Amino acid sequence: MATYRIKAEQMVTGGDCISSIDGKKIFVPLAIPGEELEVEITKEFRDYSVGKIVSVLTPSPHRVQPFCPLYGKCGGCNMMHIDSSQQQELRKSILKEAFMREGIEPPEIEVVAGSDRSYRARFQLHDGGLMERASNKIIQLDGCKCATAEVNRYLSEIAPQDRPKGRVHLFGSSSITSIPSDYDKIVIACEEERQRKKEERILKGQPRKTVNGRPMKKQKKIKPRFEGTTFNPANSCTIDLLGKNISFDVQGFFQSNLELLGKAIPLITEGLSGNNALDIYAGVGTFSIFLANSFKHVCLVEHNRDALAYAEMNLSGKSHESYGVSAENWIKNHSGQFTSLHGSFDAAVVDPPRSGMEKSVRNWLSSSQIPRIHSLSCDAATQARDVASLLKGGYRLDRLFLLDFYPQTCHIESLAWLSL
Repeated sequence: MATYRIKAEQMVTGGDCISSIDGKKIFVPLAIPGEELEVEITKEFRDYSVGKIVSVLTPSPHRVQPFCPLYGKCGGCNMMHIDSSQQQELRKSILKEAFMREGIEPPEIEVVAGSDRSYRARFQLHDGGLMERASNKIIQLDGCKCATAEVNRYLSEIAPQDRPKGRVHLFGSSSITSIPSDYDKIVIACEEERQRKKEERILKGQPRKTVNGRPMKKQKKIKPRFEGTTFNPANSCTIDLLGKNISFDVQGFFQSNLELLGKAIPLITEGLSGNNALDIYAGVGTFSIFLANSFKHVCLVEHNRDALAYAEMNLSGKSHESYGVSAENWIKNHSGQFTSLHGSFDAAVVDPPRSGMEKSVRNWLSSSQIPRIHSLSCDAATQARDVASLLKGGYRLDRLFLLDFYPQTCHIESLAWLSL
């Protein structure tokens, strides 16, 4: 196999470094900008290649020995070969570059960080282990350097062959309040239960019963607000977060790094107050719970009705209104009615999925005249795109934060403060 000598250049989204061979771009995992490397090409595409390091000829001063024996094999981490402070600088540079591509010169990016190991409370196991990098193979393990003590206790005490088969969700933290024991602070949920409920819903959609060979007419009925949700007490978890109890389903999404979530929430809600707050892509209402401290009324929009059922529990006793529809649907069919009844919004918190805000959401927010918008994102490129749209609508970007939820990885979460 031919090898090539290259110099690693910029690190890009995904954590690879780019270089070129005979004018063709090559992406190299596990490299550090500035290093001279010997690489071989593992995949060829029309416009680029993918390579792997054969040897590091001139290592970066930031290269360190990974502290996990599974690093490079396990698919979880991809920056453990870089010292922690430089990891943050590289994640900042990727975030800044995303904004620059949109024609935005961002303010100095502020880093919000916590522990760089023993932080991760949420895991997905596959047949008792973790997925190998770029493979369907399962790695069996008895501990993880990035996991919380509670998750590691489970991994060390339950042998792989004794763990549930299939895809299993774990959430382990000393912050869990729904488990009385101080020792066993972990909730385990198996995917088979969710699959069973899905199959039940499919069965309900089978052809209707017939009378004399003709389908029976469907009886009209008023649907309960959260009909169709898959609430399962066995999968429920309640944590204490900054003095508030927040419940969620461990099979759904919830942040893995509770230490950093506790640091981020004050920034997400800081400076926001008034009569009405809008929480779009609200999930289980984590931010709304804190917004309710400084607003008379909170409006939650979340298409996932399972999550919204938890939001209703979490905001019990708080003045709020929730909509189990997509953000696009809410804007089209409900936003006008809400503002006519309650008045305009004084602030909005937006936390979309990786794909970012839909175009209609960006357009509506851009013309909404909401004085303050705090935009969260788990993708640098879509965050920059969404902010660019808001800037065209007359907003200004006041502050930009790198929320360093996932040390040892290239994953970037950010928070943008925007105002009129």
